[in-house]
Amino acid sequence: MNKDFYFEIDIDDDSRIRNVFWADARTRAACKYFGDVISFDTTYLTNKYEMPFAPFVGVNHHGHSILLGCGLLLFEDRSSFIWLFECWLRCMSNKPPEGIVTNQCKAIQNAIQCVFPNTRHRWCLWHIMKKIPKKLQRFGQYKDIKHMMKIVVYEFSTVTEFEREWDGFVTKYELGGHKWLTNLYEERHRWVPCYLKQHF
Repeated sequence: MNKDFYFEIDIDDDSRIRNVFWADARTRAACKYFGDVISFDTTYLTNKYEMPFAPFVGVNHHGHSILLGCGLLLFEDRSSFIWLFECWLRCMSNKPPEGIVTNQCKAIQNAIQCVFPNTRHRWCLWHIMKKIPKKLQRFGQYKDIKHMMKIVVYEFSTVTEFEREWDGFVTKYELGGHKWLTNLYEERHRWVPCYLKQHF
């Protein structure tokens, strides 16, 4: 009934729904003002069809989260994310966000590079820090490691300080061969605050 309600449905060769995108008139209007940086996360609750819910979220002038579009995806793969991002872009007058915050997902990262090549992409620091227990709990000095990692990440405001302290942290606890930490360090420009403060 509302001509400004936007939706797209992706169906397979047997006319079964694969992916869905929608945004109402209020959402589309809000995106013009608050769509400069968006958060995109598929780790929210699934519905009764077990399809991941994929909201696009922005922050308004009151500092409150606002919805800027929604999707349901059959698969969390590169082609599904490309389809969803292209729908969002068409819906929002082909204006890509200046920045996007996501979890660590290679499929999302590849889709962003394809659809939003000039958008600054960062990983959600909260998601990364939430993984510390799962990734590092087996170490005998786990509590000290967790505490020190938080200090290194949050308390050093320059790249030089962070890199010096990270090196000391890894050396002190003999974590040089830890794959998760090594990968995080290689991608530090996507999640460590001192690398992102000029853009986010």
